Amino acid sequence: MKLLIEGMMCPHCKARVEKVLSAIEGVESVTVDLQNKCADIQGAPDLDACRQAVTNAGFKVLN
Repeated sequence: MKLLIEGMMCPHCKARVEKVLSAIEGVESVTVDLQNKCADIQGAPDLDACRQAVTNAGFKVLN
């Protein structure tokens, strides 16, 4: 699953998104790409939980 995320600008943002997404049940791994503003999530997490976690961390999910 790939989430397009607006608002990530630095390694700190990347680490924050990786941390909140990794904490979700069903997530096996997370790779965040700052240049393409996306997070690639491996596993079978709940999509709404992922969107909510990113939003709660202060970023905007575009898809």
